[in-house]
Amino acid sequence: MHIAFLHSSLDPAGRNLARRMGELLAERDDWPLCRAASLSFHESGGRLIYAEGADRDLGADILVFLSRHSSSHPTPALTVHVTGNYGNPAFGGDARTLAPAAPAMMHAVLRGLARHAPPGYRASYEATHHGPTTLGIPSLFVEIGSTETEWNDPAAADAAVRAVLEAVPGDAIPLVGFGGTHYAVRQTEIALSSKGAFGHIAPSREVACLDRDLVAAMIRQTGAVAAYLDRKALAKTDADRLQEILVDLGLPVLSEGEITGIGDLSWETYTAVRAAAEGISPGCRLHTGTLAGTGDPVVATIPAALVSEADKADPKAFREALDLLPAASVAGEHGEILPTFITFANQREEIIHYLISLCIKIIDDRWSTAAEGDDLVIMKARFDPGKARQLGVPKGPLFGRLSSGQPVEVGGRTITPTMVGSCSETRIHIPGLERYIDEVHS
Repeated sequence: MHIAFLHSSLDPAGRNLARRMGELLAERDDWPLCRAASLSFHESGGRLIYAEGADRDLGADILVFLSRHSSSHPTPALTVHVTGNYGNPAFGGDARTLAPAAPAMMHAVLRGLARHAPPGYRASYEATHHGPTTLGIPSLFVEIGSTETEWNDPAAADAAVRAVLEAVPGDAIPLVGFGGTHYAVRQTEIALSSKGAFGHIAPSREVACLDRDLVAAMIRQTGAVAAYLDRKALAKTDADRLQEILVDLGLPVLSEGEITGIGDLSWETYTAVRAAAEGISPGCRLHTGTLAGTGDPVVATIPAALVSEADKADPKAFREALDLLPAASVAGEHGEILPTFITFANQREEIIHYLISLCIKIIDDRWSTAAEGDDLVIMKARFDPGKARQLGVPKGPLFGRLSSGQPVEVGGRTITPTMVGSCSETRIHIPGLERYIDEVHS
C-alpha cells in the first residue's frame, strides 16, 4: 500500500503538520504506518479544497490531506473527514458529488487523535463537506482547528502526526451516517467505542437535500455495509424517509447499541449471527456477549423454563453473566431472554453445559432447590397477604416487614414470616441433572 500526503504552502497548519511528520520520521522509521505502507510527501501551491485531481500521477492507494480547519464558532479541535458536496459547492468541488472515502483509515486516525489530543482539544469526525471531489482514490483530510493559535500550536501538530503515523487500517466496519451536527458527535462516539468506521456523514441540516441517488453515492463511495441514523437529531419524517431509501437500497440500518454490540466479531460473522437470531425471533434484540472473530454460527438451546426461572431469580446477575459468555443471547419483544443462544460450532456443547450450570446456580442462590432424578424442583416461599389478614395483620408497613422476612407484633402476638407464607413448586426436567448439581455445590 502506498499513502501520499499533501499539504499547501499557503496553509500554516498544513506546513506545521508536514514539518512535524518529517521530524518524527527522522527520529524513527518503524512507525506502524511505515511498516504497513510506503509513504510519499507532496506540497501544493494552492488551496487544498480546490485540488481537483490531486491524486493523479501519485501512484497512491490513499491520499491524506494535511490541513487547517476553520469555524465560525472556533474551538481547539483535531478532526478527520472525507470531502464532497450534498448541494451546491460553497468551498470547492462539484455539486452533488462525493469523493471516495477511506473509512478504515479515518477510523484509525480518529482513535489516534483522541489518544493524543492535547488538553482542551476535541477529537472528532466532521461531516462530509467542501472539495476536492474529483479524486480517483480514497482520501481524507486531517485537520487542526480552528484559529491561527491552534494552527501554529506545536502540541497540536505533534498529536495529529502521531495519530497518523500510528494509524493502520484494521478490521473496521464501513458505515454511512445521517444526522447530528457538523462535528458528528454520535458517529464519533460510536467509532471510538467500536469497529464502526464512518466514511460519508450527512448532518441534519443536509438531510433535506438527500435523495436516493445521493444516498446511493454515499454508500458506494464509502463501501458501506450498513448505515446509522442519529434519530434523536433527525425529524421523524426525515428519519422515516431515509430508512425507506436505505431499505430499498438493501443496506441494513443499525442502532448505536447494535454497532457497539458487534464487538470483535467480523462483519461477515456478525451478519450470519444476526440472521440466525432473526430465525429464532424476528425483530429480536441481539446481544453478542464476548463472541469474537470468525466461525460457523450454530444454535444452542436449553430448557425454556430454566432460562425463565433464572431470569426471574436474579435478572441482573444472569444478564451480566451472559455478557461475559462467548455466545450471543436473544431477547424477545418484551425483553425476555429466549432459551436459544448462538455460538460457534466448536464450542456448542461447552456453552450448553455452562448455561445450564449458570441457571441452576442463580436459581439455587435465590430459592430452595432439590433434585429428584433428572427433575430440578424449585420451591418458592412467598408472603401470602390473605394469611396475614386472617391473623389480624393490618395492610401497610407490617406487610412489608413480613414480606422481607421480619417478624411483627400484632395484639401482643408474634407473627413470623413462616406463618404468613405459601410455597409453590416448579419442576424442570434436565437430563443428567446430577452432574450439574454436583458442580454448583462443589
